[in-house]
Amino acid sequence: MNEKWNGDQMADVKGKTVVITGANSGLGFETAFVLAGKGAEVILAVRNASKGEKAVDRITSAHPKANVSVMPLDLSDLRSIHQFSDSFLENYDSLSILINNAGVMIPPYSQTKDGFELQFGSNHLGHFALTGLLLPKILSTPKSRVVTLSSLAANNGTINFDHLDGKDQYKPMRYYAQSKLANLLFSRELQNKFEQHQANSISVACHPGLSHTNLMSRGSGKPLNKFVHYLSKTFTQPANMGALPTLYAATEPTLRGGEYIGPDGKKGRKGFPKKDPIIDSLYDKDTSEKLWETSESMTSVQYPFTFANINRS
Repeated sequence: MNEKWNGDQMADVKGKTVVITGANSGLGFETAFVLAGKGAEVILAVRNASKGEKAVDRITSAHPKANVSVMPLDLSDLRSIHQFSDSFLENYDSLSILINNAGVMIPPYSQTKDGFELQFGSNHLGHFALTGLLLPKILSTPKSRVVTLSSLAANNGTINFDHLDGKDQYKPMRYYAQSKLANLLFSRELQNKFEQHQANSISVACHPGLSHTNLMSRGSGKPLNKFVHYLSKTFTQPANMGALPTLYAATEPTLRGGEYIGPDGKKGRKGFPKKDPIIDSLYDKDTSEKLWETSESMTSVQYPFTFANINRS
């Protein structure tokens, strides 16, 4: 791998349809900005439509010919996820790249509209449901891929199946780490299932290292206070650098699926994209299979792999 991959080497994405969750700001916006500028058709799947439209304006101001639009999606609401998926399946012929980017980090204890602990419910279950509902379009698109963002926090995460709701022992960072480990395990398990069903699709995980975004607003969407903003800028890298692992995972033709892409700097905190082998020690087959079954049960979303052989060209 080129240790200094910076996006200039990106494979052609012209005409590809890309869905990015949480793309109105931060890493998602930076990812959308680059892909739209390179000629992909980009759908910003966002909870706040007005912020999404402002993001579209920023992108088209820099890239007047960009094909970028907004579709409402609330990952903390299964009804919204179904509505988004139904609309997408009806209006689009293909889905080349799904980027599961959106996330909330260390909010006070709260629940999704379906009664799940917010971080596990939005960061993992929401993306699990979304990917499953969009799977027919993913599987019917040649050489499609699913990119799921994890975090350095996953390195210390565990899946506590007996207390997923967090009601009795909620600790914000512990439950954030759990949700991001779930993202990583989901990504590898999805790749296993693609291979099992001989699908012409791949699943790749990535993490941004320590990046300066608004994620630490604790789910409020409000700007960081000045002190936290200062600390964040001092010890993190800009969002456009943090987006490079996502862009690499989404476009690099040498990837075969199952990889984990992160920054190449010390402890994976900053730098240019590279494969992070830690996924091999974090992945556990039994835990991942149980997580998959639990996620299907909690969301009532089953993955229709019968579509896997529609297009293997």
